[in-house]
Amino acid sequence: MSKVFAGILIGLALGAAGVVILLQYPGLQDLLKHPQTQGEPGAEEPAEESFLQQDAQGKTIVRLDPDTQTRMGLKVASLAAAEAPAEVKGWGRVLDPAPLAALLTEAASARVALQASTREFERLKVLYSQDHNASARALEAAEATLTRDRIQLESAQARLLLGWGKAVAAREDLAELVHSLVAQEQALVRVDLPLGESPKTAPAGGRLAPVAAPDHPIPAQILGPAPAADAQLQTDGFLLLARTDGLVPGTVLAAWLTLAGPQRSGVLVPRNAVLRHEGETFVYRQTGADTFQRRAVTLEHPSGTGWFVAAGLQPQENVVVVGAQQLLSEELKGQGGEE
Repeated sequence: MSKVFAGILIGLALGAAGVVILLQYPGLQDLLKHPQTQGEPGAEEPAEESFLQQDAQGKTIVRLDPDTQTRMGLKVASLAAAEAPAEVKGWGRVLDPAPLAALLTEAASARVALQASTREFERLKVLYSQDHNASARALEAAEATLTRDRIQLESAQARLLLGWGKAVAAREDLAELVHSLVAQEQALVRVDLPLGESPKTAPAGGRLAPVAAPDHPIPAQILGPAPAADAQLQTDGFLLLARTDGLVPGTVLAAWLTLAGPQRSGVLVPRNAVLRHEGETFVYRQTGADTFQRRAVTLEHPSGTGWFVAAGLQPQENVVVVGAQQLLSEELKGQGGEE
């Protein structure tokens, strides 16, 4: 019992001592109420520096002093003037040559059958004329066979013309063309243009590129207009032939059709300067020694080491070719967007 009583007295003594210490050091009371992280006695974390400003027109610019530009490894290049033929952009699809090959085979078979039935009919007709050495029934059957074979050939030729157009069906080298399509040495492509972009004259040529690799187009030969309108787009279509390696049927392509007309003036934008974000394309223009501004551009078509751009940029303007993605990240962070 004496030990319990002694423990109570010690506890009361320690509690009294603690009260005295708190009364003598008021700051200790605040520390207990609002504990701070070690090494940061009450100081708030400094806000991250923002490089964004607004120009006189209220547009966002990125301002970087020369040291920051050097640290980021920023590099700019001057835009070169460029010219390009008048073109219209569309979308293409590699056609499956199997139906064309099947029709060609059917037409060839019908042609051979017609030749055989024609010879048989002529033979029986001669025999019938020679004192009826052939019966009238045999002659009539041969004539019916000849007529059937002629109808089958005409049907196959009509379906070739309606389904593939005169530019394909009337080719003298159609058999060789179909063989090259089946072997994927060449690709037959249907290109459809946007509504309202119907050219007044037939395109003189074209270029095609896979949607996944638009920077590397291949030349294509215009065969002629497509035989029918697209069921969904209801737009003008053209058939193009491209010598290529491995464009499989169904591949979707970007297409540029060359039109008659004067050359267009613009600039050649280096490939490294182009940024893509949320379905749009941009470059960063250098608007001053330490200021940069994002500009939306329309990439007309690939040309050499870059893209031809007809509007929005001027020759001799500087654009960022190294570090453009960093500028975009800084701008998006400053605007509260994702990097």
